[in-house]
Amino acid sequence: MVKVLVTGGAGFIGSNFVRWAHRVHPDWHITTLDKLTYAGRLENLKEVMESPRHVFVKGDIADAAIAAPLVKQSNIVVNFAAETHVDRSILSAGEFIQTDIFGTFVLLEAAREAKDLKVFVQISTDEVYGSVATGESTETDELKPRNPYSASKAGADRLAYSYWATYQVPVIITRASNNYGANQFPEKVIPLFITNAIDNIQVPLYGDGLNIRDWLHVEDHCSGVDLLIEKGTPGEVYNIGGGNEVTNIDLTHRILALTGRTDALIKRVADRPGHDRRYCLNTSKLKSLGWAPKAQWESGFAETVQWYRENEWWWRPIKENDPAFREYYKTQYANRAPHA
Repeated sequence: MVKVLVTGGAGFIGSNFVRWAHRVHPDWHITTLDKLTYAGRLENLKEVMESPRHVFVKGDIADAAIAAPLVKQSNIVVNFAAETHVDRSILSAGEFIQTDIFGTFVLLEAAREAKDLKVFVQISTDEVYGSVATGESTETDELKPRNPYSASKAGADRLAYSYWATYQVPVIITRASNNYGANQFPEKVIPLFITNAIDNIQVPLYGDGLNIRDWLHVEDHCSGVDLLIEKGTPGEVYNIGGGNEVTNIDLTHRILALTGRTDALIKRVADRPGHDRRYCLNTSKLKSLGWAPKAQWESGFAETVQWYRENEWWWRPIKENDPAFREYYKTQYANRAPHA
């Protein structure tokens, strides 16, 4: 039995990967480590919680007493654990430094002592490249993060690389574009706008709405990570992108159309400070190993909207009953100035 540790495995991408891995790898025993902060939810793991091939451990990757033993007994470590919301990093950067950088350091220190570790996958992001006006970011491009979140991820990204270069820890680094799909916490733009539209609440669109993101279905992200565990080369970086460049205003129009709402719900608000204009990834390196995204943007996105329509049990308690979410939403949007 292959022993696999997935950190941050109760969050959006991590839980999708846990469910993916449990489904396609019957010889894997998966340990999920998550401290269950606001975006980590056991509901995301309900399909595997009773499985004899899965165990959940509540804990912080920055707590060596909990995290280090789990790393040392693993053959594969996939580090999804991170604070990830740019807006939150702008309001308060400290937790991002603690989790994204120091937490990764704790895992890597333990990995140095792991006797049977085959691969350590550090999940990074396309945002480490900074805003890309034209062309595509390749894995050798300079990193130019422009907000505390992306800076913390860049720090962890390069720290992980240093542990391969210095200590020969078998690190592989992935940089993925924006993910969409089921189980994404409803303060991120897609689930926020979908659930607001379902409830006929205005959607707060930043600036002129012309910022561009490349959208990657979360299961295509999972398949890319899975392939790299098998075929990736330690010390290398691999981009994972969906090839679906969409402006935020077009994304908003699409959501409103699929939920039967009109553009009257759009509330244009002052832009995010340092808002990157565009990200775009060159994924030829990963594709050379045999990977390609399977989800079609039109159908994949429509299925995502439908998932939120059919699973109000999952998101409505967060938006209606979680004081922390309501306070965050009020802080972020209630008094935000209109877009000039």
